[in-house]
Amino acid sequence: MATVTGSGAQPGLAECTPAPATAPAHPAPQVLTDAGDLLRALAAPVRIAIVLQLRAADRCVHELVDALDVAQPLISQHLRVLKTAGVVQGERRGREVVYRLADDHLAHIVVDAVAHVQEGK
Repeated sequence: MATVTGSGAQPGLAECTPAPATAPAHPAPQVLTDAGDLLRALAAPVRIAIVLQLRAADRCVHELVDALDVAQPLISQHLRVLKTAGVVQGERRGREVVYRLADDHLAHIVVDAVAHVQEGK
């Protein structure tokens, strides 16, 4: 990461010094593409709300419908997007499918984004 100093040639502009040799390597293009796809999958208010609900506990569709006050077809559509992106996993239990987060990293992304927005207000 570059270091910013306050001794720029123009007033109000900062100079950047080169990043140290220990800076992390630039990720492969496919990794960046996949990360973008993941962020796009999370980029809807209902999907963010679903992730926050699943962070608290595994839930089936009707529980998400009740908690979020969103129509069942819309919840199912958003779950399909999240499942395709690898954000959630579903497990059939009798007549219902119970959804859970694929891993905790995903909850951290959403929680950090929500916290960041709340700090600015």
